[in-house]
Amino acid sequence: MKHWADLLGRVLLSAIFIFEAYDSIKYHHTTLEVMAAYNITWRPVFLLNLSIFLLFAGGLMVLLGYRPKLGAFMLLLYWVPVTFIRHSFWNDPISIEREQSVHFMKNLAIIGGLIVVLVNGTGRFSIRKLFDTTKF
Repeated sequence: MKHWADLLGRVLLSAIFIFEAYDSIKYHHTTLEVMAAYNITWRPVFLLNLSIFLLFAGGLMVLLGYRPKLGAFMLLLYWVPVTFIRHSFWNDPISIEREQSVHFMKNLAIIGGLIVVLVNGTGRFSIRKLFDTTKF
């Protein structure tokens, strides 16, 4: 049962990152505008493309269980700064402070899930384990 729960957890955890990579590609121009609104002006196209790579590659690595610790680290490289930049509820007007604080706490929970993957790796169901046990 533990291995199935691990697999389900990885699927659910990686889904948000893969979706965000897709969303950033689909709404590339809009995402650049949001970055500008948050004063991210140093090479925004480069940073957006790097973010898309980190989200997609890291999300797939966690999902498939192939080098999941590296994948979790890549996702943390993106997710931690974005959490503190995008959901800085302490700087927001009182009208949106509560909403942003909920998003901030949600992102902290996701960071916690990534740290669990970073420390523990995957269970039995992973591409890496499949390669290790299959004889070609």
